[in-house]
Amino acid sequence: MSSDRVDRFRGRRFPEEIIVLCVRWYLRYCLSYRDLEEMMAERGVEVDHSTIARWVLHFSPILNDLIRHEMRRPNRSWRVDETYVRVAGRWTYLYRAIDSAGNTIDFLLSPNRDLTAAKGSVAGSRLVA
Repeated sequence: MSSDRVDRFRGRRFPEEIIVLCVRWYLRYCLSYRDLEEMMAERGVEVDHSTIARWVLHFSPILNDLIRHEMRRPNRSWRVDETYVRVAGRWTYLYRAIDSAGNTIDFLLSPNRDLTAAKGSVAGSRLVA
């Protein structure tokens, strides 16, 4: 286990597996903090919903950085696809960065049409070599 990983969970009452599991379930599925509290209680882990909320606020950015780093890198050939979709009853522009295999690399929803800004924010510096 790396020292960086140990430092992230130092001083926590619960094991890292429980923390990561709760944060992952909250982010992946449509669950409330109280739902997660109940699910953990069914598994014999007594944790308060406010503790889970603090875990989500603290560990979400860390997990996002780790996952983004581990994601498959797109090849050098990509394009921006633009379409107009209805989201929550409002029409918005959807810009998607798509690689040559047709996989979505990143996306941006915008109320206004601005392809130049979309290329900059969707693509980001990580795609432009």
